[in-house]
Amino acid sequence: MDEDIYFMKKALSLGRRGLGRTSPNPPVGAVVVKEGRIIGRGYHPQAGKPHAEVYALAQAGEAARGATIYITLEPCNHHGRTPPCTQAILRAGIARVVVALRDPNPQAAGGLEFLRSHGLEVKSGVLAEEALELTRFFIKAVTEGRPWVLAKAAMSLDGRIATYRGDSKWITDEKARQDGHRLRKTLDAIAVGVGTVLADNPRLTCRLPRGRDPHRVIFDTHLRTPPSARILAADSPARVFIICGPEALAVKEKALRDRGAEVIRVPLRAGRPDLLQALTELKDRGILSLLLEGGATLHGAFFDAGLVDEIAFYYGPVVIGGSQAPAAVAGQGAGSLGEAFWLSRISTRRIGKSLLVRGYIRSLKDWLRDLEGRNKNIFSL
Repeated sequence: MDEDIYFMKKALSLGRRGLGRTSPNPPVGAVVVKEGRIIGRGYHPQAGKPHAEVYALAQAGEAARGATIYITLEPCNHHGRTPPCTQAILRAGIARVVVALRDPNPQAAGGLEFLRSHGLEVKSGVLAEEALELTRFFIKAVTEGRPWVLAKAAMSLDGRIATYRGDSKWITDEKARQDGHRLRKTLDAIAVGVGTVLADNPRLTCRLPRGRDPHRVIFDTHLRTPPSARILAADSPARVFIICGPEALAVKEKALRDRGAEVIRVPLRAGRPDLLQALTELKDRGILSLLLEGGATLHGAFFDAGLVDEIAFYYGPVVIGGSQAPAAVAGQGAGSLGEAFWLSRISTRRIGKSLLVRGYIRSLKDWLRDLEGRNKNIFSL
């Protein structure tokens, strides 16, 4: 295996440790290598803490002089919550810098040009597709101005989320439900429709030891969420955002605000809150990734709007049947197979007695090619 690929894989593995904890920053990993041996490792643990390069260089110490550093994302070249990593790289005496992706954020980009101008050898584009997968939430937010949307559902083998009488507990087994909680802690926020709030009165927390609660988002056109709903309980540090239409009653808004929720009014589209505008508002509040856990109506609305980026569907070993049993995705749907959403980078995993299917709506390769086409200098130097 090519040496650059080998060590970049090590950096990517480190970067995954920060998933779910770094927003609004991206998860990043770094390794310092000298004479074919890793002498420093680091990853970005959370926003406000030092970046991956700083941890890796600190571990390498004086041995970093003349070494190569592998980083999954271009080192920042600006003063934010932390000093620029390019300066730390220069002070450490690094001779060569290899990155997977250039940073598309104009405020932080330019790190490689800066390092090259100071005599360092630089290289980019090593395992770019894998790094795009690691940082997809951040890249989506920076380049498109909205969070990455992952649709999650639990269903029978024939795609039903409940019987025709509404019985749904439980289609998947305990191990699959625990895996769903692990998924929750890796995304910034979890979204449901008001119908789910009224029917199930969920808390939408992460019920794992040391699990981090995602922020909660309710799509509620007319503010029907009761102030007594468990999702508004003050036993979680996570915020609650309620997306409503412009005509929702002010008295209802005040009651929900008094319970700690932030009410966000957006224009209506076809009688429902404009989803793209809602996503833009969430991104402006630091939400880079959104897990859809609502029912068929919310899933259908997002699919119809073309705003789903990834799916995680859990299948229980049961067939429900019946034309009145609700499917996982409602809405208008596709008129032809050519209009349907075909998955890429598909993975399947057996969890207990259940089966998890994951995939992307758009291939990472196509997305990378499109990003390169729009900005020739983002991913190569």
